[in-house]
Amino acid sequence: MELKKISDFEWEIPKIGNMKVPVTIYASEKLLEDMKNDNTLKQIQNVSMLQGIVKKAIALPDAHQGYGFPIGGVAAFDIEKGIISPGGVGYDINCGVRLLTTNIPLNEFLKKRKEILHDIFRAIPSGVGMGRDAHPKEEIIEVMKKGAEWVIEKGMGTKEDLLHTEENGRMKNANPKDVSQKAIARGLPQLGTLGAGNHFLEIEKIDKIYDEKIAKEFGLDKENITIMIHCGSRGLGHQIASDYIRLMEKKYGFSNLPDRELINAPINSELGQKYLSAMNCAVNFAFANRQMIMHYVRNVFKKFFPKSEISLIYDVCHNIAKIEEHKVNGKQMTLCVHRKGATRSFGPGRKEIPEKYREIGQPVLIPGSMGTASYVLVGTTKAEEVSFGSTAHGAGRVESRAKAKRELTIEKIENELKQKDVLLETLSKKAILEEAPEAYKDVDEVVRVSHEAGIGNLVARLIPIAVMKG
Repeated sequence: MELKKISDFEWEIPKIGNMKVPVTIYASEKLLEDMKNDNTLKQIQNVSMLQGIVKKAIALPDAHQGYGFPIGGVAAFDIEKGIISPGGVGYDINCGVRLLTTNIPLNEFLKKRKEILHDIFRAIPSGVGMGRDAHPKEEIIEVMKKGAEWVIEKGMGTKEDLLHTEENGRMKNANPKDVSQKAIARGLPQLGTLGAGNHFLEIEKIDKIYDEKIAKEFGLDKENITIMIHCGSRGLGHQIASDYIRLMEKKYGFSNLPDRELINAPINSELGQKYLSAMNCAVNFAFANRQMIMHYVRNVFKKFFPKSEISLIYDVCHNIAKIEEHKVNGKQMTLCVHRKGATRSFGPGRKEIPEKYREIGQPVLIPGSMGTASYVLVGTTKAEEVSFGSTAHGAGRVESRAKAKRELTIEKIENELKQKDVLLETLSKKAILEEAPEAYKDVDEVVRVSHEAGIGNLVARLIPIAVMKG
């Protein structure tokens, strides 16, 4: 395929053949080579062939091969003529990140680090299939409707938490009747649990501040620790994706698609609307899940620091399709924006941003891999103009989990973490191998490209000092 260099951080696959729009890739030379080593570029080119896509298909700096869409892929579809695709959202619906700020000094935390991490590990179930005592089905149905609001109603958080959560912690068009009984059953024991894979809970120190003014607005103070929670909708979201992939394939087939994994339905069809509703139910479950985990974290810290104050900076979604207003070629349009492994990056003035941040842009949270830095950025007006208000969501894999297990050793990774003074607690030795930093792209390079391309500007770098993995 032809690859045209636009700048040091932007590339284009021009519109040819069945492509309805061109493809834009945000990457450095180094990150582009990673994308050439798997199916990323072919996948995003396939996305550009889908019905009703507008302007361009986008691969972000952390893009890598996924199911249907690449992870790190963004595409927007005309609300009247376009489609909605489960492969453009992903299986872990609303896998996302929330970042907490504290008044706990770093040096005071380090004195109690081992005990605190162990207590958090005991308070929050983690790992494949791990859960709690099952919630009643009626409660899970309420969670799917209300999201984090349900958790707040139960006394596990504050109204300010909702204000600092994307969509205020609740997608409105969410009807549990569109969710299968199998999906609900998988969710019953998993509310308030971390899960496995790349999900984590991390306690961090602020290593570097790039923008003092915005860091202060976000509440970031180098003297105090921060806490990052990364998880999603667990088995409930996974089952919803599986259910609707099967239903769409049965109804619409895939003979007209460049890739069977891009199965979809017209947004305005009955099935398209049902998927959107079911997806929103999973989004709400994930918001509630992260809210509950934050509540348990607050409780543990209160035990060690009775005067601790832990506040939510922001909670962002990474795998979602949203109905949004965007300007395309000077015309205001209502679009269905798919962000798969991508973070919303709205600049100043957007009504969707919490009032506290509206004049500066939304916080953008980009977690690293185990033992590496994570970043706080701020959304930009340019991102709204060029990437439908989107930027990267993390480091992005360069190595499969199977390959990581073949090539790395637990001892090597544990020694590396020890040398970095990172305390780790996990149920699974396998997770240490699968989520090793060597299996991921260089997150420093990913955020550098985001900043240089203007689709998310650097605010602060966070370094892990205690990590809990599933």
